[in-house]
Amino acid sequence: MSINEAQDAIIEEFEAFDDWIDRYQLLSDYGRELKQNPLPEEDRIDRNLIDGCQSKVWITCRKGEDGKLYFKGDSDALLVQGIVALILQVFNGHTPKEILDTQLYFIERIGLQEHLSPTRSNGVVAMIKQIRMFALAYQAV
Repeated sequence: MSINEAQDAIIEEFEAFDDWIDRYQLLSDYGRELKQNPLPEEDRIDRNLIDGCQSKVWITCRKGEDGKLYFKGDSDALLVQGIVALILQVFNGHTPKEILDTQLYFIERIGLQEHLSPTRSNGVVAMIKQIRMFALAYQAV
């Protein structure tokens, strides 16, 4: 599935709910799902901590033998875990070039930023920036 196809699938899933209470519940469900494959404790270190997030967010990245990037993440807040899960769902299993060349539109289309506090919105931007930095670093290798 391409990055845009993943974004479109998220948009379609969120559009099924008119009420933001239901959409927050969906985010929480994504967060609980992320917890089923937890980030190992040894990866919950300052080096993997995302600067600019209100909650603690950790994201790791490894490059597979197939040249694609694989991310893991976690947060200490359930709603933020859901946001991490969405972002990782979009980027996971793609090449650095695909990640760097794709415009993200799902966050705006589902109305997420307008329903987050300014500090949480800054955190979303910081998470995406970190993923793009991983892609840039691995592209250079």
